[in-house]
Amino acid sequence: MTPRLKEIYTKEVIPAMMKEFKYKSVMQVPRIDKIVVNMGLGAAVQDVKIIDAATRDMTMITGQKPVVTKAKKSIATFKLRVGMPIGCMVTLRGSKMYEFFDRLVNFSIPRIRDFKGMPDRSFDGRGNYTIGIKEQIIFPEIEYDKIDRLRGMNITIGTTAKTDEEAKALLRNMGVPFRSKT
Repeated sequence: MTPRLKEIYTKEVIPAMMKEFKYKSVMQVPRIDKIVVNMGLGAAVQDVKIIDAATRDMTMITGQKPVVTKAKKSIATFKLRVGMPIGCMVTLRGSKMYEFFDRLVNFSIPRIRDFKGMPDRSFDGRGNYTIGIKEQIIFPEIEYDKIDRLRGMNITIGTTAKTDEEAKALLRNMGVPFRSKT
């Protein structure tokens, strides 16, 4: 069964993008390539159990087991050594990516405190968009009683768009609520 957002992309977003940017082929229309969810855990230097809790939370949020990232350099002032676990990340592709994006846009983002829309300055110049989330409790999969502390994460949406304007139009058509200029 295809994800709901993938059907919306093929039936509504592709024709709208072809009309707006005057593409000649369907293959020129940008698409979401991958979503990377990254959680940096600087406090894991003192307590290794933080990594286990963060891995459990990220598994519940994304539906995929994260990779534990390790330090590449030793930094004496932070008591950090090479190879110590300092974060975790997940790369989503295919149907899991569409399901996560659907839940993110429709359920999680509206639960952000004092939400006025997503900023439109978070594009990197190559068509990728990064969202910073301050607390993982905006996701409905997380039970508030079972978390030990609030953790933030970065969500990077990688697209095949060549410019930021194409990527913004793609994400707007996919349902991302951007801030209005007024």
